[in-house]
Amino acid sequence: IFTIIHPDDIPVLKTAINDHLTGVTAQYRCEFRIRAKSGAWVWYANYGKIMDRDGSNRGQRFIGVTFNIDDRKCKEDEMERINRKLAEQNLLLENMNAMLQSLATSDPLTGLANRRKSMEVGDTEVQRAIRLGHPLSLLIADIDLFKQVNDTWGHLSGDMIICAVADTCVQCVRSNVDIVGRIGGEEFAIILPQADHAIANGLAERLCEAVAAQRVMVSDAVILSCTISIGVATLTASCTSFKHLLINADKALYLAKNSGRNCVRGECA
Repeated sequence: IFTIIHPDDIPVLKTAINDHLTGVTAQYRCEFRIRAKSGAWVWYANYGKIMDRDGSNRGQRFIGVTFNIDDRKCKEDEMERINRKLAEQNLLLENMNAMLQSLATSDPLTGLANRRKSMEVGDTEVQRAIRLGHPLSLLIADIDLFKQVNDTWGHLSGDMIICAVADTCVQCVRSNVDIVGRIGGEEFAIILPQADHAIANGLAERLCEAVAAQRVMVSDAVILSCTISIGVATLTASCTSFKHLLINADKALYLAKNSGRNCVRGECA
């Protein structure tokens, strides 16, 4: 019989027979493919049981039935192919949705959160801070005299400066705690959960120093540097929204710009 059984099904068939002969299963049941006269493989089900006529443990005869289940198996295979195809399409849709979500919330140049995402996160963090009574601060950083970079060295060089400042911001903040976003051409917002004014001001000072110390190679012959001005605002009982916090950080930023740039100015909201 094994000469006409599909090679892949022989181990399954032998196991089913052995399990019944040794008493592991009360009934023998197996499904396997048999080669038809046409050469095609056809699915069959084979159910049966060893019958004991004399009351001993020795089997005397085997009674069973074999019937064609090829149509059912073909439908099952087709259904499996359909389900597999659907799973692949669902995965593709999930990946596309994730990509669209990333495009909708990320700045394409720096990979930071864009303005929309920064505002959403800011609103959430303000409400959380108010509810839990935790401190919260916001930094608004702006690259000093950035228009001169674009006018003198071109927009590609300007983009390289923006990316360099963005990388420095990410390196200076607390990983997986603070949120860095690009909210304008050369303007960045850094949301600092559970950071009071002293902590935020200290981070802003370190960030100013780090940006001023970096050098950006925009070509083989040109290495540029830049500075940033930072406005710091900290949440207080009188502030009930991220918009309010943003307004105060902007005011502090203008103070930094008017104080000669490359410095930090702050006020509590």
